[in-house]
Amino acid sequence: MSGGYRRRVDDHGFVCGGCGRRHDGLPFSYGAAAPAYWREDLARDEKSLLEDEICIIAGEHYFVRARLVIAVTDAVQDFDWGVWVSLSSAAFSRMLDLWSTPGREREPAYFGWFATELPVYREPTLNLRTQVHTGSVGERPHVVLEPTYHPLAVEQSEGITRARVQEIAEQLLHPRPTRQ
Repeated sequence: MSGGYRRRVDDHGFVCGGCGRRHDGLPFSYGAAAPAYWREDLARDEKSLLEDEICIIAGEHYFVRARLVIAVTDAVQDFDWGVWVSLSSAAFSRMLDLWSTPGREREPAYFGWFATELPVYREPTLNLRTQVHTGSVGERPHVVLEPTYHPLAVEQSEGITRARVQEIAEQLLHPRPTRQ
């Protein structure tokens, strides 16, 4: 996962539980390069497209890149997952129609399915129900998960601590081998 993710850091370092070394800056943001359903062979498919902000698979499945923001209760800045959400054809078309239209943030939220697997959660994150809220022109849409007992939904609802941000960093920067 860390290979396909971009990250934003604060200016405070941390001693990593994964490698035992000090890292400059604690990452407060990670972003997936593509929806979980994207495969490299789709790049040759004329009905498939992966761009920075949108993705279409086989001319039938539509995705938009969005932000899932989580408040950090003991820090000034929020934690930010850069994720992908699947939208219906109609919602995707509407979002694209308004892509550069001022005032688009007043558009009602679109229903979507979470299309990013976040390995720091024991329960799968794929296909969680979401609401996608369009931001002002130039801003990435943001995602609000439907309230459930899923740990990601709970964290979005209740917030997390800097210690949890560090735990996420350790898991993503130094993933432990999975047992077979």
